[in-house]
Amino acid sequence: MMDLGIKGRTAIVLAASKGLGFACADALGAAGVQLTIAARRPEVLEAAAADLRRRHGVAVTAVAADVATEPGRAAILAQCPAPDILVNNCGGAPPGDFREWQRDDWIRAIDGNMLSSIFMIRATLDAMIARRFGRIVNITNVAVKGGLPEIGLSAAACSGLTGFISGLSRETVRHNVTINNLVPGRFDTDRLQSNMQDTMRRTGKSLDVVRAERLAKTPAGRFGDPAELGATCAFLCSRQAGYITGQNLVIDGGGYPGTF
Repeated sequence: MMDLGIKGRTAIVLAASKGLGFACADALGAAGVQLTIAARRPEVLEAAAADLRRRHGVAVTAVAADVATEPGRAAILAQCPAPDILVNNCGGAPPGDFREWQRDDWIRAIDGNMLSSIFMIRATLDAMIARRFGRIVNITNVAVKGGLPEIGLSAAACSGLTGFISGLSRETVRHNVTINNLVPGRFDTDRLQSNMQDTMRRTGKSLDVVRAERLAKTPAGRFGDPAELGATCAFLCSRQAGYITGQNLVIDGGGYPGTF
């Protein structure tokens, strides 16, 4: 196994009780990183923390908190105020029709998928710069590339975060602090299942038909394994990835049709 050069480093991984967040924590734990993981459901989070400790033998602190709120962020940072690695992740806003979304829906999406990440970066960045090592990875959404109107709330908020990171990442890299975005397509997670259930309700199609339609749009012919994204996250956090910054790495089995 490749030595990522981050054994003994510390990381905050958000929305890490399951799905893509857990996969990132899992890969970092396997590399010897000491973890602070956060999510809203304490029972699921504690089970995830116990699993990570058992399999990787690293210190894992679990914080039941909502990163989209100021008290939630404060609780997380109280446990790990100066991480070497920050993996921003927040459950996506619900899908639907933009005609039905009210102002409060937009504000919740922006708080969760844009501002929470920016505020966590603001709280941890300067210490990374002072130590001359930092890795920040934001999990966004392939909708930032366009073409998925049903998840427009997430697309809009994640696009705002993407624009913000584009400028900041060029300022921090000279200090060996990189900031990159992982842009996942369809991964086999609870979130995917929830979105397919929503499509069933809106269209009247069966789950098998909805699933087949989504697979047909994925050249790989399958949904992604969260562990694949986790491994990519761990590499972006590695010592070797210090020359990669400001990038939006699409991981979607070839679904995005663009050349650039």
